[in-house]
Amino acid sequence: MEIIAVLFEEIPTDGILHASKWTVVIGLIIVGFLGTFLPVIPGTTMIFAGAVIHYFTMGMEASGLAWQGLVFIGVLYIASLILDGISGAIGAKWFGSSKWGIIGVIAGGIIGMFFGLPGLIIGPIAGVFLFEMLFAKKEVKEAGNSTIGTVVGGLAGIAARVMLALGMVAWYVGDVFVVN
Repeated sequence: MEIIAVLFEEIPTDGILHASKWTVVIGLIIVGFLGTFLPVIPGTTMIFAGAVIHYFTMGMEASGLAWQGLVFIGVLYIASLILDGISGAIGAKWFGSSKWGIIGVIAGGIIGMFFGLPGLIIGPIAGVFLFEMLFAKKEVKEAGNSTIGTVVGGLAGIAARVMLALGMVAWYVGDVFVVN
């Protein structure tokens, strides 16, 4: 028993704590960036959480992350949330969707959230098509164009979200490791 006690006495607990903080922060940022490609994982939320955790657990001054950098990362995060909410609707509108189609995209997205990854993908697509057919009284071809617009807008939203996430990570890395 004394050997175990001696072993634990020799391990500096502040070093383990520091390493575990870095592990959590780096894990959140990496998984968050990878999550920007999947609608199930809140990618930019995880990146922002990693930056906030780093800033406050490492010590505001000692973290190397300036408060201005944290604010800028937060602005990019908010932009990604707004973009997530409107990209499918913008694509649908671009391809000629009516206000009913836009409402269908939003309703389908909300309902789809309760059905996991397939629901997140199929919900907005089915929503725009059904609302265009049922409420806007459009023909199948016109409703199909709105549906294609939703898909194109969603893909453009993913690409933009990846770029915003890349900006968040680049700003974090630059602020922590290069500037400070």
